[in-house]
Amino acid sequence: MHAPAQARPTRLTVAAALLCLITVSCGGSGSTTPKSPASRTTAGHGYAAAYDAGWREGKRLFEDGGKGAAIREVVWGGCVRRSLTAQPRSVVEKDRGAWVLGCKQGVGSGTNRHLPTSRVTRRESDPDLLARFRSWALAHGAKQPAQHVGRVLLVHLGDRDYDVELATAYTDTSAKAEVKQLADTFATWWDGDDGDNARAWNLIVSTGNGERLITRNL
Repeated sequence: MHAPAQARPTRLTVAAALLCLITVSCGGSGSTTPKSPASRTTAGHGYAAAYDAGWREGKRLFEDGGKGAAIREVVWGGCVRRSLTAQPRSVVEKDRGAWVLGCKQGVGSGTNRHLPTSRVTRRESDPDLLARFRSWALAHGAKQPAQHVGRVLLVHLGDRDYDVELATAYTDTSAKAEVKQLADTFATWWDGDDGDNARAWNLIVSTGNGERLITRNL
């Protein structure tokens, strides 16, 4: 297991519980929560703008697909995947985790908003994960692509969802085949096991300054 070492329950059980929690928390009278003076103040924060954009997208998905959309976007990670390409990027990247939260809540009920009170996305460097990947790569003839990785970061998008980002020495002019080889190598090593309260959805390979080069599913 490469993710944080925790007991792992059946994914469908956890997924069903997650969808239930989101739907219940977003329920109530069925009318949109009025904006208070506090929420108008909060709207100046980047996480509020990202959340609102995600919520609008989730609401649209709910209106188009109903409960089927809710299962697809919440249980099977649709909102997390969408956050990688959602527009406008300038808003989403203010707090991608807040965008995901808004999308989940919007598609979970199609009505109420529950704005977060602080930034949702949390980036955490994981030197141990990098060391284990390099050790595996050396033992399996993949030293060359692995040596380009400077840091492995866990991009937490809430309490349960996260992406894995490889900050590399590659640039936007590097050969795409080399970048893809690194992504494929890491995905081969990553066994897909996740902890009790977390699941990795995407692998992101980026430049040293954070410019995204390639993404793929984990």
